Amino acid sequence: MEFEDIYRKYFRDVYRFSLSLTQDRALTEEIVQDTFFRALKSLDKFDGSKDIRAWLFTTARNAYYSYCRAHKRALSQEDLPQDLADSVRIEERIEDEESAFAIHQFLHSMEQPYKEVFSLRVFGELPFEKIGRLFGKSANWARVTFYRAKVQIIEHMEAMDHERD
Repeated sequence: MEFEDIYRKYFRDVYRFSLSLTQDRALTEEIVQDTFFRALKSLDKFDGSKDIRAWLFTTARNAYYSYCRAHKRALSQEDLPQDLADSVRIEERIEDEESAFAIHQFLHSMEQPYKEVFSLRVFGELPFEKIGRLFGKSANWARVTFYRAKVQIIEHMEAMDHERD
């Protein structure tokens, strides 16, 4: 994929993710610019084995942390992302009624514990620590399970988008 295509396709996602980190539009623009500059410099190192969006989000997060270190900005717990899985905002799709219904239909067909962990996290807004405790597992287990559920949903939604095109 050409860099211009990557930029066009993922700019909005990287911007939203960066804005969720910074809570400042001017700083977000700086972080996004730095993110795509870093991505351009290291595009040849990206092997394609991982989701490019996740790679860009990781790059954006690192750019933000570099900015904070350079400007000695104290990072509070609220500034830190829960994890990379939360960076892809499935909630935005849920706001659209048609997409929300499609997600709910797919959720209904998902296997446990993915269905329940995803629902508890997104709809119940429970932290991973509490979700893990509900299942007698760790917070890390809840994060991984949530991430896997989210990947299934994203793949399903992307397949539906391709069918419409």
